[in-house]
Amino acid sequence: MKNIKLLIIFLFLSYTGFAQSGPKIEIQQTDNTIDFGKINKSTDNGVRNFTFTNIGDAPLTITGFQSTASFTISYKPNQPIAPGKSDKIEIKYNMVPGPIRKTITLETNAVNYDGGRVPLKIKGEVMTN
Repeated sequence: MKNIKLLIIFLFLSYTGFAQSGPKIEIQQTDNTIDFGKINKSTDNGVRNFTFTNIGDAPLTITGFQSTASFTISYKPNQPIAPGKSDKIEIKYNMVPGPIRKTITLETNAVNYDGGRVPLKIKGEVMTN
């Protein structure tokens, strides 16, 4: 019985030791994806927002972006986001006619993504008429 108690205590301590603490980012969009759908180049400005919340227990910092040439980052927070607080990343797609399948990699200090690299995806199609 004593060995079982020791084993349970050991397992509990091991489990809590692996629990991640620190900043954690949660993107509001399903699968970190914005679906533009079918949009018209003449009536849509291509601006969309990724909304996120820091669900961790330390300030979340956005350190950079990696993206293809089809985007402009219109807004990103310049200050760390406190635990429990939300903010946004505003992007502008350059509205090239045709299908949209792009990924922007957000570089952060979030512990719930490998290396803090958070993929943000957009999809859809830009129509000319």
